[in-house]
Amino acid sequence: MTAISSPRDKYNAVWIIFFILGLGSLLPWNFFMTATMYFTSRLKDPPANQTSNQTVDGRDTRNVLEATFNNVMTLCAMVPLLIFTCLNSFIHQRIPQKLRITGSLAVILVVFLLTALLVKVYVAPLPFFTLTMIKIVFINSFGAVLQGSLFGLAGILPASYTTPIMSGQGLAGTFAAFSMICALATGSDLRDSAFGYFITACFVILIAIISYLTLPRMEFFQYYMESSTSRPSGEKKNKTDFLKKESPDEKQPVVSLMEDDGKPGVTVLRIFSKIWVMAVSVCFIFTVTIGIFPAVTVEVKSTVANGGWDTYFIPVSCFLLFNLMDWAGRSLTAFCMRPGKDSKWLPVLVALRVVFVPLFMLCNVQPRHYLPVLFAHDAWYMVFMILFSFSNGYLASLCMCYGPTKVSQHEAETAGAIMAFFMSLGLALGAAISFLFRAII
Repeated sequence: MTAISSPRDKYNAVWIIFFILGLGSLLPWNFFMTATMYFTSRLKDPPANQTSNQTVDGRDTRNVLEATFNNVMTLCAMVPLLIFTCLNSFIHQRIPQKLRITGSLAVILVVFLLTALLVKVYVAPLPFFTLTMIKIVFINSFGAVLQGSLFGLAGILPASYTTPIMSGQGLAGTFAAFSMICALATGSDLRDSAFGYFITACFVILIAIISYLTLPRMEFFQYYMESSTSRPSGEKKNKTDFLKKESPDEKQPVVSLMEDDGKPGVTVLRIFSKIWVMAVSVCFIFTVTIGIFPAVTVEVKSTVANGGWDTYFIPVSCFLLFNLMDWAGRSLTAFCMRPGKDSKWLPVLVALRVVFVPLFMLCNVQPRHYLPVLFAHDAWYMVFMILFSFSNGYLASLCMCYGPTKVSQHEAETAGAIMAFFMSLGLALGAAISFLFRAII
């Protein structure tokens, strides 16, 4: 089969399905992350007679659960994400793709239904904190399997089909932030609002499940799936695992340290040697991003004398603005992919993002003990957030798209899985150093 004979993606149906799956893969985590006001409100020591971020004479008056919620939440999300993204490479051949994707979505759906039900049930602060962290671990563990499977699947299709996954993930954050703002705007009780958008998340996950189940019926998708499994006799097999290949009878997968042509070497290392710049770049991008967002950025306080704006400052300037510009950056790669995959400017631009760490630390983060406030006005914070989030989305999407294109077609799925692993590694590293960044402010 040749590229000339490949069928068209009619009505961009496969592209749209991958977009919806990208949306469903990150929407649960984004809803948890943007619901911090709801979660911290339930962690107050009774009687709740002070705001969750109140300070007195520069001292943090929150209890330990409230003060550490954002950092612990990020850590409980990113560590399982890293571990299960790595494990996903080993379960590729043992667990069918359909079960991995639909099963992960189903578990996430059940966890969200439980979260919605708990909105209406009183739970003491410590058990509530524990339950919330357990749910975050479950969501990100199964989300890692889902995300790794999606990027591996996209690696089989043309390079442009990584873009809808990245764009859908960007929209997930925007959708979650916008839902939270709408909930606040209704003026209803915080718990009632939380119940509404947790149920909304359940509805989106259901749509993602239905969309995936229709994917195998698409002629365009069938063509590339068949192309990845039916090869000329002399062509190497498509690796969907880091270290595995099929045994001679092609019935049971076995671990091997040999290439198909009999030469020594581990497949993953050979593929990594071709894409290491993209892999390390995407890792660094998310290390910087998660190190600052949301652990530090959510603690910035508005200096504008407007009581109503105080309520919307973090939902709008932090969550909505970040996710909106991140989505814009991810989506732009569908029309513009510069610098090129071999350009030295790409890793340079990635490295320059480290400047956002001190910039946000010097904003009006409260409480603070060591660093001065140099950028107190809200406008500084919003400008930094626009550049920070847009560069995150655009550069990360470029790296994820370029990775599989730097290897042969039969290595593309493995390259996609490696890129997903390094993205998760960056998220986990960022979660770990977020404690340090917050502590030195």
